[in-house]
Amino acid sequence: MQYVVLQVVLKEKFIGTGSGNLTELENVINEQAGKGYKLHTISTTSSGSKGMLGGDRIQATLVFEKI
Repeated sequence: MQYVVLQVVLKEKFIGTGSGNLTELENVINEQAGKGYKLHTISTTSSGSKGMLGGDRIQATLVFEKI
């Protein structure tokens, strides 16, 4: 079996709730699917705000498995 492990940092929107870059996560998943991989596991780690305009960060670690 072949695996690919990638990390994507999701940044909270400055105004409102939710992630400001979910399309980046979607693009990573679709890119790997196009290469014949399926998402096997995802885990997340949250970190707090960094400065006045920082917003929370969620680091997503994605493990893809070759189909």
